[in-house]
Amino acid sequence: MRIFSALVLLLLSQQLFAQACVIESTGQRVTVKICQQNRSIPEHLFKNGFCQPSLQGQKTKVTFVEQCPIGAFGICRNAQAGGIGYIQDIHYYGVNTDARYLKPACERQSKGIWTAY
Repeated sequence: MRIFSALVLLLLSQQLFAQACVIESTGQRVTVKICQQNRSIPEHLFKNGFCQPSLQGQKTKVTFVEQCPIGAFGICRNAQAGGIGYIQDIHYYGVNTDARYLKPACERQSKGIWTAY
Protein backbone atom coordinates (compact mmCIF):
# COMPACT_ATOMS: atom_id res chain seq x y z
CA MET A 1 0.00 0.00 0.00
CA ARG A 2 2.88 2.37 0.73
CA ILE A 3 4.30 1.88 -2.74
CA PHE A 4 0.90 2.66 -4.27
CA SER A 5 0.57 5.84 -2.18
CA ALA A 6 4.06 6.96 -3.16
CA LEU A 7 3.30 6.31 -6.82
CA VAL A 8 0.08 8.34 -6.65
CA LEU A 9 1.92 11.24 -4.99
CA LEU A 10 4.62 11.12 -7.64
CA LEU A 11 2.06 11.25 -10.45
CA LEU A 12 0.20 14.11 -8.80
CA SER A 13 3.37 16.11 -8.23
CA GLN A 14 4.34 15.70 -11.89
CA GLN A 15 0.94 16.99 -12.95
CA LEU A 16 1.30 19.86 -10.53
CA PHE A 17 4.21 21.11 -12.61
CA ALA A 18 2.74 20.31 -16.04
CA GLN A 19 3.50 23.75 -17.33
CA ALA A 20 5.80 25.12 -19.97
CA CYS A 21 6.41 28.29 -21.90
CA VAL A 22 7.52 28.75 -25.47
CA ILE A 23 9.70 31.83 -25.91
CA GLU A 24 10.23 33.20 -29.41
CA SER A 25 12.66 36.05 -29.81
CA THR A 26 13.43 38.07 -32.92
CA GLY A 27 16.27 40.55 -33.23
CA GLN A 28 18.69 41.72 -35.87
CA ARG A 29 18.71 38.76 -38.30
CA VAL A 30 18.43 36.33 -35.37
CA THR A 31 15.38 34.29 -34.44
CA VAL A 32 15.44 32.08 -31.37
CA LYS A 33 12.81 29.62 -30.16
CA ILE A 34 13.07 27.70 -26.91
CA CYS A 35 10.63 26.04 -24.56
CA GLN A 36 11.09 25.78 -20.82
CA GLN A 37 9.36 22.79 -19.21
CA ASN A 38 8.86 23.31 -15.47
CA ARG A 39 10.02 20.48 -13.22
CA SER A 40 10.16 21.98 -9.71
CA ILE A 41 9.81 25.76 -9.89
CA PRO A 42 6.84 27.21 -8.00
CA GLU A 43 4.12 28.01 -10.54
CA HIS A 44 3.90 31.77 -9.88
CA LEU A 45 7.69 32.15 -10.02
CA PHE A 46 7.92 30.13 -13.24
CA LYS A 47 5.18 32.13 -14.94
CA ASN A 48 6.12 35.60 -13.70
CA GLY A 49 9.89 35.27 -13.60
CA PHE A 50 11.43 32.43 -15.56
CA CYS A 51 9.12 32.88 -18.56
CA GLN A 52 9.45 36.64 -18.77
CA PRO A 53 12.72 37.32 -20.59
CA SER A 54 13.96 40.86 -21.03
CA LEU A 55 16.19 40.75 -24.08
CA GLN A 56 17.28 44.24 -24.98
CA GLY A 57 16.67 45.14 -28.61
CA GLN A 58 14.64 42.01 -29.28
CA LYS A 59 10.95 41.41 -29.74
CA THR A 60 9.78 38.46 -27.64
CA LYS A 61 6.60 36.44 -27.59
CA VAL A 62 5.77 34.07 -24.72
CA THR A 63 3.12 31.38 -25.04
CA PHE A 64 2.15 29.17 -22.09
CA VAL A 65 1.47 25.52 -22.89
CA GLU A 66 0.99 22.33 -20.91
CA GLN A 67 4.14 20.75 -22.31
CA CYS A 68 6.84 21.63 -24.81
CA PRO A 69 6.04 20.84 -28.44
CA ILE A 70 7.89 18.14 -30.34
CA GLY A 71 10.53 19.08 -32.89
CA ALA A 72 13.39 20.29 -30.69
CA PHE A 73 16.88 19.49 -31.97
CA GLY A 74 18.17 19.29 -28.40
CA ILE A 75 16.98 19.29 -24.81
CA CYS A 76 18.87 20.26 -21.68
CA ARG A 77 17.23 17.94 -19.14
CA ASN A 78 17.27 18.61 -15.40
CA ALA A 79 18.79 22.05 -15.92
CA GLN A 80 19.28 23.85 -12.63
CA ALA A 81 17.63 27.23 -12.80
CA GLY A 82 17.98 30.31 -10.70
CA GLY A 83 21.08 29.10 -8.88
CA ILE A 84 18.95 27.67 -6.07
CA GLY A 85 18.22 24.19 -7.28
CA TYR A 86 15.02 24.68 -9.24
CA ILE A 87 14.83 22.21 -12.13
CA GLN A 88 13.53 22.62 -15.67
CA ASP A 89 14.01 21.05 -19.10
CA ILE A 90 14.96 23.48 -21.86
CA HIS A 91 13.98 22.51 -25.42
CA TYR A 92 15.86 24.17 -28.30
CA TYR A 93 14.36 24.66 -31.76
CA GLY A 94 15.89 26.12 -34.90
CA VAL A 95 19.44 25.62 -36.12
CA ASN A 96 20.89 22.36 -34.83
CA THR A 97 24.48 23.54 -35.35
CA ASP A 98 23.91 25.78 -32.31
CA ALA A 99 24.24 22.59 -30.26
CA ARG A 100 28.01 23.07 -30.22
CA TYR A 101 27.45 26.08 -27.92
CA LEU A 102 24.32 24.90 -26.14
CA LYS A 103 25.59 21.47 -25.06
CA PRO A 104 28.58 22.79 -23.06
CA ALA A 105 26.41 25.53 -21.51
CA CYS A 106 23.82 22.92 -20.55
CA GLU A 107 26.33 20.60 -18.95
CA ARG A 108 28.60 23.16 -17.27
CA GLN A 109 26.42 26.13 -16.34
CA SER A 110 23.05 24.44 -15.86
CA LYS A 111 24.45 21.09 -14.68
CA GLY A 112 21.96 19.44 -17.02
CA ILE A 113 22.05 16.43 -19.31
CA TRP A 114 22.14 17.20 -23.05
CA THR A 115 20.01 15.06 -25.35
CA ALA A 116 20.31 15.60 -29.11
CA TYR A 117 17.60 14.68 -31.63
